[in-house]
Amino acid sequence: LSCCAFNSFRFLVKGGLAGAAVYVAYDQGLLGSGIEGAEALRKAQETVPPAIQEWTDYMGWEVRAAQLPSTPKIDFSFSAVWNKGVHRVMSALSVAPTRACEYTVEGWKYVKDLVK
Repeated sequence: LSCCAFNSFRFLVKGGLAGAAVYVAYDQGLLGSGIEGAEALRKAQETVPPAIQEWTDYMGWEVRAAQLPSTPKIDFSFSAVWNKGVHRVMSALSVAPTRACEYTVEGWKYVKDLVK
């Protein structure tokens, strides 16, 4: 009983973390248009280095700015590629129940034909 309860608790924690990750991504604009994704990327590029510096100062570690890697210069838009991937995945997930029903019907027809 305790093993089952522990597994259920782990499942709920993992589901909660996944839900929180999706909520944060949606709230920050990562699941929106390409413009919103680019804005979220710009905010992250501005926010992350100072946050790392603050955290290392708090921990007492000495990290110089030269030790942190610089942000790479990219020629293409990550936000456009990211959003295209998100749209494809969501599109596939939206038609999954319909496809599952179609494949189930085809499978039953095949099995019935084999039994005849």
